[in-house]
Amino acid sequence: MKSPAAHFFITVIACVLALFACRWWYTDVETKSVDVANLQQQIYSETQTAGIVGAARAEIARISSDEVTLQNYFVPQTGVVSFINFLEGEGRSQGSSVKILSVSPGTGTPPTLVLKFTIGGTFDAVMRTVGTIEYSQYDLYVSQFSVTQDGTNSWNANVGLVVGSINLQTATSTP
Repeated sequence: MKSPAAHFFITVIACVLALFACRWWYTDVETKSVDVANLQQQIYSETQTAGIVGAARAEIARISSDEVTLQNYFVPQTGVVSFINFLEGEGRSQGSSVKILSVSPGTGTPPTLVLKFTIGGTFDAVMRTVGTIEYSQYDLYVSQFSVTQDGTNSWNANVGLVVGSINLQTATSTP
């Protein structure tokens, strides 16, 4: 049998080894806890960022229809011919004839188009045509206007029109 002192030293050594093992495991668990806390913070910030991005995308989708509606008030630089057709169609629908004399880009900002045209027909038809053009959906204003009588029931209106214009390539947003 071994002496009680040997048992004591073996027990002390086992306890010291157990203390060192416990300390090593405690340190290892503590570093893992710090790593987990850092990962939780990263997850939280990424979740916040994803929420902000989602809200921004939802807002862009919500206002994109407003953007399209707003663009309908302007004549795109590529849509001048269709706007001229619109003017001529308004004249025909009111019983007058619209003849475009000139179209040119306006100066300054925001971009505009300057149109000069004549409207011919009866006084009533000419004035109704001017009214329907002036109160159409476009961003425009009449810069020049004069009415002359050519014959007994024949009138001409010389009109200068400034129309808001856009460049669709720069105006359209990309989500």
